[in-house]
Amino acid sequence: MKINAFIFARGGSKGLPGKNIKPLGNKPLLQYSIEIAKKCPSIAGVYVSTDDDAIANVAEKNGATVIRRPAELAGDTSPEWLAWRHAIEWVEKAEGHFDGFVSLPATSPLRSVEDVENAISKRIQAEADICISVTPASRSPFFNMVKFDEAGYVKLVNEPSRQVIRRQDAPAVYDITTVVYATTSQFILNNYGLFSGKVTSIIVPKERAVDIDDIFDFYMAEILLKEAHHEW
Repeated sequence: MKINAFIFARGGSKGLPGKNIKPLGNKPLLQYSIEIAKKCPSIAGVYVSTDDDAIANVAEKNGATVIRRPAELAGDTSPEWLAWRHAIEWVEKAEGHFDGFVSLPATSPLRSVEDVENAISKRIQAEADICISVTPASRSPFFNMVKFDEAGYVKLVNEPSRQVIRRQDAPAVYDITTVVYATTSQFILNNYGLFSGKVTSIIVPKERAVDIDDIFDFYMAEILLKEAHHEW
């Protein structure tokens, strides 16, 4: 099975402008994802889909193949699933068919090679359509997450079947992370979302599951990198 890795990095981030190539430590954020992809023994090719010249330049300097993403697939409301399809069609037209598709968002720079390889293996072993990455959630919809009802009062997001007094008694819940998505090109081309088929997962510890959306996430990634003694 030929497996390719893709990094989808558009230029128009509002939460943290320019985040995909913002320097983290001694290199652009995007570079972390490219380097991990190139170190994974299961991955044959590394591609960066972008609409931005500066991002494309960083990608090419680090040995990734650039896929120019159309403007209509790079807006704030553009479904990334369609960008995934565009990238698959681009590669298959340019280089021929491939089976495995791995998405490694630039916003998760702390992932490991092991995380990526585990996701690839887990999807195959579980006979699933896609493997996502999750991490233990800080809050639980069964214990300390609430929503407003029609009268304006608050109630638990999910009412458990039994009384939950301690957080430890609540069912275990997880946050979806952007560490890794492992699937197949056929699943993406024939479906319309992550949960369109059989979904399995790997659990990633919180220290590798940071997803950079704003400056506070970025500061957290900097702190974790320093504590892990990464090179700066």
